[in-house]
Amino acid sequence: MFQRLIFHLLKNIRPVMIGNYKDFKGKKILNTRVGSSSTIIGHKSLILEENIFIGQYNFIEATNGINIGRGCQITNFVSLLTHSSHQAIRLYGDHYSKVKQKKHYYTGSIFIGDFTFIGPHTVVMPNTNIGKGSIVTAYSYVKGEFPDYSIISGNPAKIIGDTRDMDKEALTSNPELQSYYNEWTKR
Repeated sequence: MFQRLIFHLLKNIRPVMIGNYKDFKGKKILNTRVGSSSTIIGHKSLILEENIFIGQYNFIEATNGINIGRGCQITNFVSLLTHSSHQAIRLYGDHYSKVKQKKHYYTGSIFIGDFTFIGPHTVVMPNTNIGKGSIVTAYSYVKGEFPDYSIISGNPAKIIGDTRDMDKEALTSNPELQSYYNEWTKR
């Protein structure tokens, strides 16, 4: 009976997009939308520019600093992590929780440049810089430095192309888009 009641209460609750998202100081960020099912930890260290879309079921751990540039799209099921214990837990074993200053416990910021697209089920690790106009394909494990206009893919992620090459065909067949494209690429 109780399970049936819970089911009926929850079946109509669906994730929604929260428009006019506010930063930790309460300032609205224009045209920035964040999915209600996404979790953000470390709000004070998260810098969001305007016109960002962050979809549903994302985990954004920003305690060591994340900066997401204008016009970025973070799809669904993406993890942005500014710390990682993936090696330290094995090295310390049962002593992990007892040691304050751990070796091989990684921390660092994340920077995602303007108009970058992060595909679903991607993990972005600490100390990662992704240049503007980049695409990260689905299921990628991203760590390191990636220049502007990179197409990034794989586990571990590598540069597999340049978005400007991909955009040439679209701009050739739709020349009316060239002025829009130039506005942000020339900055």
